[in-house]
Amino acid sequence: MKVLLDGTPLLGRRTGVGRYTASLAEELASLSDVDMRAVAFTLRGWRRLRYVLPHGARARGMPVSARLLRACWLRSSFPPVELFAGLADVVHGTNFVLPGTLRAASVLTVHDLAFLDAPDELAPSDRDLPALVRLGVARANVVCTPTAAVADNVASRLDVPREKVMVTPLGVDAAWFTARTPTPEMRQRLRLPSEYLLFVGASGPRKGLDWLLKAHAAAPDLPPLLFSGPGPFAMSDRVRHLGYLSDVDLRQVVAGASALVLPSRDEGFGLPVLEALACDVPVVCTDVPALREISGGYARLVPYAEVDALAEALRAAVSEPRLASESIARRAHAAAYTWRRCAVTTVAAYRTAAGR
Repeated sequence: MKVLLDGTPLLGRRTGVGRYTASLAEELASLSDVDMRAVAFTLRGWRRLRYVLPHGARARGMPVSARLLRACWLRSSFPPVELFAGLADVVHGTNFVLPGTLRAASVLTVHDLAFLDAPDELAPSDRDLPALVRLGVARANVVCTPTAAVADNVASRLDVPREKVMVTPLGVDAAWFTARTPTPEMRQRLRLPSEYLLFVGASGPRKGLDWLLKAHAAAPDLPPLLFSGPGPFAMSDRVRHLGYLSDVDLRQVVAGASALVLPSRDEGFGLPVLEALACDVPVVCTDVPALREISGGYARLVPYAEVDALAEALRAAVSEPRLASESIARRAHAAAYTWRRCAVTTVAAYRTAAGR
């Protein structure tokens, strides 16, 4: 099966969607029955795609403005992506936007519905995203989502038949299960305190960071709070931003945390939750459908925006004893989420799309 993947999220610093696209591409490239190519939609830097793809995967692209393509695809399927990337059996839009196609079946991944819940928080370049997603889910043969919670929302709020939506859960890299706590040299290099709370991800209004800062400030007995990811982040004498960490550094920093906290107003999946569970770090996160689904009862869930409740949950997470039986259960739960499973369910989506 010839698959053409939107590889644009592979360029630049990767957060959730970039990591999903990279890991999916790695697994697809290893499957003997899938001929995977990737295309980048960008005016500058599209040539770099060939250097970030798995060995043997081919890159396609041309210098074309993503904004111009989006404007065209809002009106029709022209220009079809096959025009500059070659023929394919399936075209996969990995990041909310479905490219125009000529003959290929189409699959679109919708990671969450934040663009509907808070359109005023979208960047100026994404103002047309709600219309593009609505059009994309209508055109797509299959819509993929990372959780059943998002699948149900897509069906009900975007008027998509539920049977058209397939859940393709994200995975946890095996390296997370053997992650070591920071070495003395790393602690000195990153100026890590002996104990710390950790948030991992990009800043943004829906991440609930104002709530987290209030809860942390209200509990001076808690360890310092560290942020890892693209900023900006508010800082103080007890709050620091580590910046964007490499994968190796990130695993060690997470493994050394007293607790990981993900206070998002909403999430489509919440990969840091599973990664923290994989290295046996306590997790505190918001009580929203997707995080309830993927945490599997192994995280402390807090109602959004309740300052006292978040502070108390963080205290409990920091002070809880690390029991061997609970550690095994947490890791086993995280181990059920693999990138191979993500790829296999995605290929099933491709086959379903091609058969429609």
